[in-house]
Amino acid sequence: MNGLTSFFQTTGEILRLFLESIYWSKSAWRSRDKVFMQMMEIGNNTLPVAALISLFIGGVLALQSGPQLAQFGIEENIGGIVGLSMVKELGPVMASILVTGRVGSAMTAEIGSMSVYDEIDALRTMDINPVRFLVMPRFLASFLTLPFLVIYMDIIGWFGGAVVSAVNPDIHVSFSVYYRNLSELVDFSDVVNGLVKAMVFGIVVSVVCCYVGLKTKGGPREIGTSVTKAVVLSFILILIFDYYITRLLMLVGLD
Repeated sequence: MNGLTSFFQTTGEILRLFLESIYWSKSAWRSRDKVFMQMMEIGNNTLPVAALISLFIGGVLALQSGPQLAQFGIEENIGGIVGLSMVKELGPVMASILVTGRVGSAMTAEIGSMSVYDEIDALRTMDINPVRFLVMPRFLASFLTLPFLVIYMDIIGWFGGAVVSAVNPDIHVSFSVYYRNLSELVDFSDVVNGLVKAMVFGIVVSVVCCYVGLKTKGGPREIGTSVTKAVVLSFILILIFDYYITRLLMLVGLD
């Protein structure tokens, strides 16, 4: 019973933090420097790692599916398979997991250390709302930046698949055939599908990581525990939301 009560209490507190973040978004323009700084941290500083991950994901997709398609003489469809896989599923999920591990953990550690050393209470003493000052910029930055990061990873993943398809003798599909098939099978609704997921995942990562940081109490040891908790919880919620968003988009005809 205590576990169930704790679950509902935590869920309610996360939802409350989410709603407060939306409310304080009205102050986004006044905090634009903080929002921009967080966007740079999430987007610009993540680009090299994102490029490396997406390049090899696209290559692995082509390497695994290409020879199988070649057995049936339909290897020219490899572009559409890699394109759809990246746009609808792997791009949003991998981008959000990367942001969680690299940026979400930093959010939790930073806010958690402020909570442990009473800096959050000091903000309240100075009549500064912690949600407006700390959470809202991270919330908006994640929400706005993750879709662009997903598009970036999709494009590089497509390129990785194209390179493997062209140089692998078991596939041997030219760039022109690869991208023609990709353009035929990947349409605007598929791109919207991935971007919707990216925006939701951005909200999940920022709210969960900030929430766990704000709840951190104790000392330096608890900061590390909170980081682990925030990352694991974000991973779980990303996968759960991924399933239900996919289901919802299928019902409305976007999948």
